[in-house]
Amino acid sequence: MSQPILMTVDDDPAVSRSVARDLRRRYGQDYRVIRAGSGADALDALREIKLRGDAVAAILADYRMPQMDGIAFLEQAMDLFPHARRALLTAYADTDAAIQAINVVDVDHYLLKPWDPPEEKLYPVVDSLVDTWRAAGDRPTEETKIIGHRWSSPSYAVRDFLARNSVPYRWYSVEEPEACRLLEAAEATSDDIPVLITPDGTVLRKPGGEEIAAAVGLSTRPAEEFYDLIVVGGGPAGLGAAVYGASEGLRTVLVERKATGGQAGQSSRIENYLGFPDGVSGAQLTDRARRQAQKFGAEVLTARDVVGLEARGSARVIKFGDGSELAAHSVVLASGVSYRSLQAAGVEGLTGRGVYYGSAATEAPECAGQHVYIVGGANSAGQAAVFFSRYASDVTILVRGPSLRASMSHYLIEQLDAIGNVHVRTHTTVTEVHGEKHLERLTLCEDGVEETVDASHLFVFIGAAPRTEWLGDEVVRDEFGFVCTGTDLLVEGQRPAGWPVDRDPHHLESSIPGVFVAGDVRSQSVKRVASAVGEGAMAVTLVHRYLEQR
Repeated sequence: MSQPILMTVDDDPAVSRSVARDLRRRYGQDYRVIRAGSGADALDALREIKLRGDAVAAILADYRMPQMDGIAFLEQAMDLFPHARRALLTAYADTDAAIQAINVVDVDHYLLKPWDPPEEKLYPVVDSLVDTWRAAGDRPTEETKIIGHRWSSPSYAVRDFLARNSVPYRWYSVEEPEACRLLEAAEATSDDIPVLITPDGTVLRKPGGEEIAAAVGLSTRPAEEFYDLIVVGGGPAGLGAAVYGASEGLRTVLVERKATGGQAGQSSRIENYLGFPDGVSGAQLTDRARRQAQKFGAEVLTARDVVGLEARGSARVIKFGDGSELAAHSVVLASGVSYRSLQAAGVEGLTGRGVYYGSAATEAPECAGQHVYIVGGANSAGQAAVFFSRYASDVTILVRGPSLRASMSHYLIEQLDAIGNVHVRTHTTVTEVHGEKHLERLTLCEDGVEETVDASHLFVFIGAAPRTEWLGDEVVRDEFGFVCTGTDLLVEGQRPAGWPVDRDPHHLESSIPGVFVAGDVRSQSVKRVASAVGEGAMAVTLVHRYLEQR
């Protein structure tokens, strides 16, 4: 196969020559640089490239072009080369418009023109694009197949697990003829649903998380018996701790019970995270952080449920649900939080069958032309509303309070105000959900007046509860279950009962020396992605201090 391609698209000949020249200077030995003067010409070239079987690593497209702007072009280019990385070229005056337009297409970066010097402004961006492309490649994807019921909670759970772990899959509803053929070939029946078939032909019937993880190549078993650092939880705080722990030479293993990313990983777009002025999806941020941690040597274990923590001499031991254990010199608890259950009649029976906690991005195509309801008034609810507004005919946010301003960022409120099919109903709660096989209607209560509306999808974001039920009494928690750390453990200047060392707890240290806490699970923490990542990094610094003082 010939060299992979870097494509530039710009209707200004001078700019086109300039970017092509700078790209050839840096990447000419390893990549072919192709330039086009319009979106239409570029699409023609991409079709020829596709027929020849060549690979496209990255596409840089100008935002303002006649007939077809950069966003419209990139939308069509993605159909031909979905793995190619994408950047938008824009003038300073168009920055705001470009950033808003980027929400339409999953663009990796935008570049301001001019980009002199390229060593500072162009090459770092393109380096990131090609590194990401190399990691994913541009080869035919071997797909895992899932046969299930459209309105089945177990089927949804399998799809959600694969999607959140970035495992490509193809979904077949049991009503489809192809699904029947696959079931027959797998010697399975509709009673075995959900059925998962791996690319090598392995058939799993009604599989659980750990079984799925092992079958699709996710790591579930530790390579060693003892580590310097165990990180429990794979959200931003846990990933931050894993990156800094491994990069600083600690033998690090991250343990996640479902999928890395946590609640942030389910966000369609995070726009107030430092360093991403055009926003970044939770999945993108998670993928980059996971690859970064693994690059430094951290192990990532998926689908492992931690059910206990114990101090044994100088070792800190975590216990898994299957009875096995893993030990280390230190632990960082970053298990995050989970959405609180919606207290409405009928919810439990329809969860995963029209009622979903979190954004449930796998359901987006099914929302086409539907009226979607979202419960909650914080950023996660607002981000979900923006995301689903691209698919649904209408999106209604149900808020118990008088407005969104008490709990949602200003930038997000303004963004929602500008979307015509997003509506906000205040002083409104869900009192009951209705449906036989799936969600069909909601009973809403607004200022004491009840109303029943048709609905097929309800997404719930109503606050968070810490995942600390597995911790024993040795770990001090506040009245809400969040883990207390540092000076919060001191009562009238006295250290916690049973504290075994002659010093006060470090800032992020729990009531067990050597066990640190980062992110949303920590009492009094700031519930933001940036602060969670910072606490993960800070926890590793304190781990080093703890190890030096032992």
